[in-house]
Amino acid sequence: MSRTGRRDEGRGRLGSMLSGLAVALGCVLFLGGFAWAAVEYKPYLVPTGSMTPTIDAGDRVLAQRVDGADVERGDVIVFEDKTWGDMLLVKRVVAVGGDKVACCTAGKLTVNGKEIRESYLPADEAAENKDIPSITVPKGRLFVLGDERSGSLDSTAHLTDAYSGTVARSAVQGRVDAVVWPWKGMLARPTGGKVLGPVSSPGPLVPVTWAVAVGALLILGGGAYGPVAARLAKRRSRGAARREEPVGAR
Repeated sequence: MSRTGRRDEGRGRLGSMLSGLAVALGCVLFLGGFAWAAVEYKPYLVPTGSMTPTIDAGDRVLAQRVDGADVERGDVIVFEDKTWGDMLLVKRVVAVGGDKVACCTAGKLTVNGKEIRESYLPADEAAENKDIPSITVPKGRLFVLGDERSGSLDSTAHLTDAYSGTVARSAVQGRVDAVVWPWKGMLARPTGGKVLGPVSSPGPLVPVTWAVAVGALLILGGGAYGPVAARLAKRRSRGAARREEPVGAR
């Protein structure tokens, strides 16, 4: 075998080894990303427009499976409260246990006496179309509102209930991270509540997405190496054969 042939054979073995490693790593990332997502997230169909414009009726969202104790002001949650009906609901947390919530002052919601800037509401829209009396949220409970304040059946529709329209933290099933169909992307974390305390951080949806995407590319790239390398090797061998062919034989 010629020196060129031995060099090509060595390159071929190295390329095959690297392509195999790429496919193996790609499978780990691709399948691991989906497994990670299945553990962390659950999809939900939002049936009503009570969260418009953030989430519209018919949108599909991904909600991170979190404990109710991890929910902060500004989070959009999925919960089920039997006193509100036998169905899953999606609302935004505006106050937590111990907070004093009221509305409206200069058209804004107040929590613990501070006016809250709600960037997720349409511009120039009042925080509520009716007054909310000053309510102290019981410990372990949440006061929730829809982003579409004029038609949302939220805490304001249950003010005469035993817990003044609040929802138990234990009723929370997930925290919405993104609207995935139609694609609207990650929900922005509201900054207006920072004057009252910490806001939650996004879940691992972005790294999960990157893991799946990179894994898919590695699988495709590694799988394509064999046919492409064989084709190039065949071209090189034809070229070498032509160069070695005696001049008189042409």
